Amino acid sequence: MRRHFEEVEEELRNRLLHMGGLVEEMIHWAGQALLERKEESLKKIAKNEEEVNQLHIEIDDRCLKLIALHQPTSADLRFIMACVKINSDLERVADQAVNISENTVVLLAQPQLKRKLLDIPRMVELAGGMLKDSLDAFVRKDVALAQAVVQRDEEEDQLKSEAFHELMQIMQADSSSIQRALGLILIARNLERIADHATNIAEDVIFMVLGKDIRHHAENKVR
Repeated sequence: MRRHFEEVEEELRNRLLHMGGLVEEMIHWAGQALLERKEESLKKIAKNEEEVNQLHIEIDDRCLKLIALHQPTSADLRFIMACVKINSDLERVADQAVNISENTVVLLAQPQLKRKLLDIPRMVELAGGMLKDSLDAFVRKDVALAQAVVQRDEEEDQLKSEAFHELMQIMQADSSSIQRALGLILIARNLERIADHATNIAEDVIFMVLGKDIRHHAENKVR
C-alpha cells in the first residue's frame, strides 16, 4: 500500500515538474521577444499556456484523489499541500508570461526608447532564475536553496521600483514616450509578480520539508 502511494506521489511530482518546465519556457520566450525583439518567440507561448491550463486542472485532481483514497502521514500531507499551492503559482506565472507577451507585441511595433529597457533585462534574468531555483529546491527538498530564493525577492522589488521611477521621469520629459513607457511599467510589474510566485513556491518547499510557515516573516532565518 505504501509503495503504491509513493509511486503515485512520484508521478504527481513529475507532472508538476513538467508543468514547471513549460512555464520556464514561457518566461524565456517572453524575455527573448522583449530583449532581443524576436516576435517569433511570442508564437510559442500560447501553445504552452494551453497545456499549462490542462495540467493545472489535472494536478489538482490528482492531489484530491491522493487525500481521498489514501491515508497520508503528516509529511505526505505537507507534500500534497505544497503541490496544490505550487500548481496554482505556476499557472499564475504562466498568466504573467502571457501578459508580458501581449505588452511586448505593442512595444515591438514602435521604436525603442532612447534609454531602452533600463533594469528590465536584470528583472527578466532574476525572475527566471528564481523560478528555476525554487523548482530545483522542491525536487531536492533543499531548504537552503529555497531560503536563498526568498531572499532574492527583495532585489526584484527594488529593481521594479527603480524602473518605475525612471519610466515616470521619461514620460514627464517626453509625452511621445508615454505608451512605450507604460508598456514597460506593466512588464516590470509582471516580472515582479513572477518573482513573488517563485518566492511562494520556495516558502512552500520550506513548509513541506520542515513544517515551518515563514510566509509573513520571510526575513527570518530557517533553523
